[in-house]
Amino acid sequence: MLTLRLFRVGKKNQPSFKIVVTDKRNPTRAGRFVEEVGFYNPITKEKVLSKERVQYWLSKGVQPSPTVYNLLIKNGIVEGKKIAVQKKSKKAAPAPAAPVVAPTPSAPATPAAESPKEETPKTE
Repeated sequence: MLTLRLFRVGKKNQPSFKIVVTDKRNPTRAGRFVEEVGFYNPITKEKVLSKERVQYWLSKGVQPSPTVYNLLIKNGIVEGKKIAVQKKSKKAAPAPAAPVVAPTPSAPATPAAESPKEETPKTE
């Protein structure tokens, strides 16, 4: 299945993105894509999209990613409501704590285990 998504290019701390049509199973940084249909620079807010090619691919059933979908709405290529996109948290969610269960008094502890054994003198 094909998808319309962002492909990151640029230097460290200077991101820019190609908007590409690619197979959904490909990794995002693989570099293999069917067609480049646009460009987006989030720092300068520059957007360049080929409206005809985007509409062609959408007519063929290509699913845009949520971020690309919002860019298409902002440029007037697609009509509709924006999708709420939230950034992934860098911190992992804390694991739910296991419930603390009080020990049941089923068997009392043995006194020998609690106190050290007394030394007995060796007989010769």
